[in-house]
Amino acid sequence: MWFVYVLLCEDGSFYTGISNNIEKRFADHKNGMGGYYTRSHKPIELVYSEKLPTQSDALKREMQIKSWRRAKKIRVLNLAFK
Repeated sequence: MWFVYVLLCEDGSFYTGISNNIEKRFADHKNGMGGYYTRSHKPIELVYSEKLPTQSDALKREMQIKSWRRAKKIRVLNLAFK
C-alpha cells in the first residue's frame, strides 16, 4: 500500500510526496533526512494523506496534486491548518 501526503511547512508552504510508511517519512522530513525542499522549509504538520494501491498510482496522484496552485490544493483536498 502506498500513500500520497501533503505536509504544511513553517513558512506556510506545502510539500507533497509519496511513501509506503508515512510516519517514518514524516519523521525523516522533520529530522532533515527527507526531501531537499523540507531541509530548508521545516515541516510542522501532516495535513493530508491518501491511500493508493500501487507506487505508480501514488506517483501519478502526487504529480497531479503538485500541478495544482495553492488555492486549489486547499479547496480540493479540504486542507485544514492553523
